[in-house]
Amino acid sequence: MDLNQAQLDALVAIAGTGSFEAAARALHVTPSAVSQRIRALEAAAGQVLVSRGTPCQPTAPGERLVRLGRHTRLLYDEAARELGAVVAVDLPVAVNADSLATWFRDVLAEAAGWAATSLRLHVEDQAHSQELLRRGEVLAAVTSDPAAVQGCAVEPLEGLRYAPAATPELAARWSGSEGGPDWAAMPMVVFNEKDALQDEALMRLGVGARPPVVHRVPSASDFLEAIRLGLGWGMVSHLQAGPELAAGRLVRLAGDIVSVPLYWQHWRLESPRLARLTESVHRAASRHASITA
Repeated sequence: MDLNQAQLDALVAIAGTGSFEAAARALHVTPSAVSQRIRALEAAAGQVLVSRGTPCQPTAPGERLVRLGRHTRLLYDEAARELGAVVAVDLPVAVNADSLATWFRDVLAEAAGWAATSLRLHVEDQAHSQELLRRGEVLAAVTSDPAAVQGCAVEPLEGLRYAPAATPELAARWSGSEGGPDWAAMPMVVFNEKDALQDEALMRLGVGARPPVVHRVPSASDFLEAIRLGLGWGMVSHLQAGPELAAGRLVRLAGDIVSVPLYWQHWRLESPRLARLTESVHRAASRHASITA
């Protein structure tokens, strides 16, 4: 199968933008040129690689070539840089919101000093970020799954600890007959539809259903702020909520502390920039773990 980088770049651009027209703008070519490249790529592969819908999406064979396209583009750009070309290298990474709001910021601080390197972050729940690796949308991910995606290496990170918390006023208002929280009635805050931490805490407490009022706040900092303002209770990470608990603005409710293991998964590529990113991730995770130990 005869493939070239321009064709793979067109497929990657369609996967990232959802249309031939947007891909053309991203690549600074005409939609006709993108269409020609995809037709040539499909002819070489002998199968349809793009589902022409709204949005356009890679087919299953197309997703495999999207992965190839991202990998070869990274290696190509790094080689071009070493030969003196002025080109920025993209590093697409998936990271969960709580990590991004805390320890991963140290990675961003280090990346600020990396020449010609663009971080492209995808914010995704740690239980679902592996899917972005499988589809080739990212080269690395913070995930809670230790099972490696095919072609990837898995390295353990320091995990996050969560505990149920609320304001003292909310906890007092929704106190049950036995003095503990009235879990079946007390308003609850969730991050998004994929956030199961609160539901799992209720199950461990023997509460079979969510309370009538459940607020959705899909921002890590605003999630904590919503709880601090008394909107409801939620599972908060020790890295974010430590100062609030110490100052008495939040109280830890009855229930278990939950440890969520984290892993760093990345494609097995001989890439200096990906290796430097991996080293930075391990430093940042270890540094924050030692601070909060």
